[in-house]
Amino acid sequence: GMQIHGLLSKIQIGSDLFLQNCLISLYFRCGCPELARRVFSRMEKLHSVPYSSMIDGYVKCGMIDSARLLFDRMPLEDKNLNSWNSMICGYAQSEDGLKVAWKLFDDMPERDSVSWNSMIDGCIKCGKMEDARRLFDRMPKRDVVSWASMIDGYAKLGSVEIAAAMFKKMPNRDVIDCNAMMAGYVRNGFFKEALAVFEYMRVECNLNPDATTLLIVLSAIAQLGHLNEGRDIHGYIEVNRISLGGKLGVALIDMYSKCGSIEHAMLVFGNIEEKDVDHWNAMICGLAIHGLGELAFDLFMEMDRLSVVPDDITFIGVLSACAHAALVKEGLMCFEIMRRIHRLEPKLQHFGCVVDILGRAGKLEEAWKVVEEMHIEPNDVIWRTLLSACSNHGNLKIGEPVAKHLISMDSSNSSSYVLLSNMYAGFGMWSKVSRVRTLMKKRNLRKIPGCSWIELEGIVHEFLVQDKSHPQVTEICSLLDYMSKPNSEIAHSRNLDLVES
Repeated sequence: GMQIHGLLSKIQIGSDLFLQNCLISLYFRCGCPELARRVFSRMEKLHSVPYSSMIDGYVKCGMIDSARLLFDRMPLEDKNLNSWNSMICGYAQSEDGLKVAWKLFDDMPERDSVSWNSMIDGCIKCGKMEDARRLFDRMPKRDVVSWASMIDGYAKLGSVEIAAAMFKKMPNRDVIDCNAMMAGYVRNGFFKEALAVFEYMRVECNLNPDATTLLIVLSAIAQLGHLNEGRDIHGYIEVNRISLGGKLGVALIDMYSKCGSIEHAMLVFGNIEEKDVDHWNAMICGLAIHGLGELAFDLFMEMDRLSVVPDDITFIGVLSACAHAALVKEGLMCFEIMRRIHRLEPKLQHFGCVVDILGRAGKLEEAWKVVEEMHIEPNDVIWRTLLSACSNHGNLKIGEPVAKHLISMDSSNSSSYVLLSNMYAGFGMWSKVSRVRTLMKKRNLRKIPGCSWIELEGIVHEFLVQDKSHPQVTEICSLLDYMSKPNSEIAHSRNLDLVES
């Protein structure tokens, strides 16, 4: 760009107004506001377009004060809608600037949909949903952006019912509005409703999904575990030859991993030609979910061979995989690689994984040392991970002070009391068990019963100990009894599968 700028000066057409305006835009897009200012200051004739380009450029670079100085210097006749809208958009991005944006909005000689939408968006970002609604109701003409902003704003506040009601009231819906509604449902855990909007969008509105739509839908499917629907989306992506090089590939790998088909996730990963670190992270985390720690570690080493630079998420994934697969040596090696080779500062999640790795392996003294030497304050999760390991391995020497520390941190969490009580019971220290139980009663704390659950076709079936409330409990118990018989067909088939694998 600078070479072309030099050429324009040499062949004496650099003073062309259109070309100068293009240069201003170029320098701002390249992050060089000072060079853009030089071009602007040397222009012989200034009018609304270069002024607007400069103001817009300053705003997008976060230089709102410079934009305001130029806006105030601007002749009144050159202040067009673009310059006013740029200023409003810039100020409306922060709560401190929203009052200034309101003043500018009120002083505008005329407004268009961009003016209204910028103010609505600013109010929503600053958490002023009532002000956004008043603006929306006052708007002379609403467009798809207005509706989508309001739907998104209500959904972010958790008011899904209001967002859904607005979605139904819309005169016309396009992909942006459907995406906003689907994203709102997913954000609030209404995954089936999100898929229903997707179906409505395709069948009734005859709209083609864009990349954002597919990302939202894959996220909903991953949470529900609907593998067949995930395969359908994958088929749509292949038929329409949509690239998996970006976030879509990551979402597809994540969906297959969470739906239980790690083989399909690996096939998708293998077929992506230009992988970035997010693809590697998704695959490593997917393998970790399935307990395939050795494969996750091998994939991490493959990253190194291919000179793919890992980030902090990569190490969370591989450390978690090592913890679940009891790969102590490999896990500690990854932690050292992270700190010494890649110079990444460990976060709480990384320390938590290392404590988990050592704790599961019974190396409690080492785990305790990691917690003591952390450069950041360990949170309750890390302390509880260590306490759980102490309980599992019957280490009262470390477990007792850890439990007491946890209770001092959060006296209302019953799990610390229960773990401490169980450790005392394991050593036959019944007087101390009684003391802990009495303390729990005084503080009105109850142990949350442990439970198992299985998700089947989007429905979560939960089972507590001795629980008989499930409507199919008779059939379930009957099948479990049959499976436990050594000569049953199911047990025989399962054993054959294990032998063959």
